[in-house]
Amino acid sequence: MLKINTWGKWALAGVTAAVLSACGGADKVPETAKVEPKPEKIEWKMVTTWPKNFPGLGTGAEYMAKNITEMSGGRLTVKVYAAGELVPPLEVFDAVSRGTAELGHGASYYWKGKVPAAQFFTAVPFGMTPQEINSWIYHGGGMALWEEIYEPFNLIPLTSGNSGVQMGGWFNKEINSLDDFQGLKMRIPGLGGEVLSKVGGTPINLPGGEIFTALQTGTIDATEFVGPYNDLAFGLYKAAKYYYYPGWHEPGSEMELLVNKKAFEALPKDLQAIVRAASRQATQDMLDEFTAKNNDALQTLVTEHNVDLRPFPKDVLKALKKASEETLNEVAASDEMSKKVYDSFKAFMSKVSAWHAVSERAYINARDAE
Repeated sequence: MLKINTWGKWALAGVTAAVLSACGGADKVPETAKVEPKPEKIEWKMVTTWPKNFPGLGTGAEYMAKNITEMSGGRLTVKVYAAGELVPPLEVFDAVSRGTAELGHGASYYWKGKVPAAQFFTAVPFGMTPQEINSWIYHGGGMALWEEIYEPFNLIPLTSGNSGVQMGGWFNKEINSLDDFQGLKMRIPGLGGEVLSKVGGTPINLPGGEIFTALQTGTIDATEFVGPYNDLAFGLYKAAKYYYYPGWHEPGSEMELLVNKKAFEALPKDLQAIVRAASRQATQDMLDEFTAKNNDALQTLVTEHNVDLRPFPKDVLKALKKASEETLNEVAASDEMSKKVYDSFKAFMSKVSAWHAVSERAYINARDAE
């Protein structure tokens, strides 16, 4: 007689069960759980006004794109195009508005020809510091106004960085009085450029990548850009000798993320939240980077490249402040939306200045006292 050991009994039982199951003679084996489909991957383009990998500004755009991609687990990927790679630097606004790219990284005062009120969201001469302007935008009604002025263009604005208080600029001659601005051709955009025009200069709007050549060839007599960290990278010390401070025209320049509204609203809510969160993170990170890097770069400019670092004379600053107040009132009076934005800006600055008089300013004065 054929003997079957214990292992054989189990094997035979298994085969029998399988046959019975196939024939419907036993309970059916539960169906394998359905595999969930992989989440859709969305690819966006970001066009910028900055040269590729330019310190602080260009790298800030790359940093934000990387964060969006990583925070979304790769569901939303962002490819960055430097100035001129997909569109010219000063065509970023139009490119995002029409959907050529979903995102644009730049500064809102570049678009003042299309939206005069936009320039208040980058910098206002003798206006708010980075901390103050961010507070106005996010907690003082500024964002609602910014969204309102971009609504007709299919755009949503977000902050995307801040350069901090800037330098006064590079000049190929000394500035000893307001008369030295007469006939001066200077690269200076936004409201600062309008103030320069009021005191007799000629403002010229150039993207960052064109500044050095224009200054070196004499197309312009002076330029501002950002501060030591960027100016060293651009080599501006090779084209002009005198480096003036402070940056009266841009005391806390806000960088801008333009978002195509239709594309944004098509995103799932969690991805919308990620884009907004990444923009806030990038805003703080850029300011931190400039704060950390500027002084080292300034020392390099002065000690290694013999740059002549000078403060603007006090009477020059006083005259520029007066001209700034006149200019701002004129801009506000010429455009209803500009007046609405400037009134909000000015009211908030008055409140926050009163607080800072007994907080930051009082503390710094005490800290730095001899």
